[in-house]
Amino acid sequence: MKKAILLLTMIMPCFLSNTQENAGWEELFNGKNLKGWNVLNGTAEFKVENGIISGISKMNTPNTFLATKVEYDDFILEYEAKIDIMLNAGVQIRSQSLPEYRNGRVHGYQVELDPSKRAWTGGIYDEARRGWLYNLECNPEGKSAFKQGDWNKFRVEAIGKNIRVWLNGVQTADIIDDMTASGFIALQVHSINDKESEGKTVQYRNIRIITKNLDKETTPVSIKIPQISYLKNCLTEREIKEGWILLWDGKSTTGWRGAKLNKFPEKGWSIENGVLTVEKSDGGESTNGGDIVTVKKYNNFILEVDFMFTEGANSGIKYFVDTELNKGAGSSIGCEYQILDDSKHPDAKKGVDGNRTLASLYDLIPADATIYSPNERSKRVNKYGWNRARVVVKDYHVEHYLNGIKVVEYTRGTQQWKALVAYSKYKKWPDFGEVAKGHILLQDHGDKVSFKNIKIKELP
Repeated sequence: MKKAILLLTMIMPCFLSNTQENAGWEELFNGKNLKGWNVLNGTAEFKVENGIISGISKMNTPNTFLATKVEYDDFILEYEAKIDIMLNAGVQIRSQSLPEYRNGRVHGYQVELDPSKRAWTGGIYDEARRGWLYNLECNPEGKSAFKQGDWNKFRVEAIGKNIRVWLNGVQTADIIDDMTASGFIALQVHSINDKESEGKTVQYRNIRIITKNLDKETTPVSIKIPQISYLKNCLTEREIKEGWILLWDGKSTTGWRGAKLNKFPEKGWSIENGVLTVEKSDGGESTNGGDIVTVKKYNNFILEVDFMFTEGANSGIKYFVDTELNKGAGSSIGCEYQILDDSKHPDAKKGVDGNRTLASLYDLIPADATIYSPNERSKRVNKYGWNRARVVVKDYHVEHYLNGIKVVEYTRGTQQWKALVAYSKYKKWPDFGEVAKGHILLQDHGDKVSFKNIKIKELP
């Protein structure tokens, strides 16, 4: 009897600890069958065996999703996944399938499962909508967290506008976004294009969720990895603490003027629903409303601008602009982050080696994602959708990013720089691009291009 009591005394704390640890958690998968789930969009097979859901790749079918019948808003989700190296997959969260949206195409946030050399597992992709929201090029430690050919544990905290992801205990993603507040959870089997990949599997197990008393389960905030925001013309608490300011407030012309005026242009530019647009005219360079520039000059900074171009459009974001140069016709002079529809505008084929294409340092250095992200095949462009430009300047060192991928890097003032300038359209401007500080400019090139989320962080 004494032995039994002693044994019970030893067991009880463990039992209570387990009970407390699992309090409030709900198993989304019962380990036996697919009760509570629906298959959407494709015809790839899902089967259950030994407490595991296996998705099996299949030729001639679009992406296939196994979706919960219940929708969730704020939650913490945990699951384990293992994937064949030849596949790509992910777990949808806050996702939807609506008849009015592409005939029911599943769309929404996806926590990526990527066994390729690119190593973006744990990043956040916006399926069938905006594309990548958080790739892992900004998070080297996160890229190394994935275990090839083994089970990987994911934790997703989607609370309010903040979505954070951990992979095997390493934080991989952190976004602020307000596009979708609720939706289903779905397991993806990605479409395949070659017969060799058919019959390969992606597996899921130990899928559980908690939706109540989340404050007790939420992981403490960390600033170890970058946080990426998609809020419209609004700074997050973290951005404000880090020194970011809005260059454009989303509603007025405050802080901006015409490049060749002492006020904002009276025509050629419009503001509507938090979007600043240069209107279409004759396709000429600064022939309608003209370029606009910041009233203030900047030297060391990180600049971010969301932009959207129309078919065949040409524009640009310039920095180190000296509005005292070029008082005549044409655009003000400065280093230019090119905005261009590469497939439809003839300028893409001019210049040297593509140095007039999207995100290039115009007429000087071509944008090339494969140099800085070797496992990328090309620049990632949301054609006729929103793209994000990022320019980082630290003294004479400059970097261009397009949608989170570095595409240009250079140093001003070197012999190599001077040689590039001497062979470009800027050769007639003495010491081009070497000023200590200058205005930031949005270009009027006669085509309709829109801008939002224009913000800057000045660096020491």
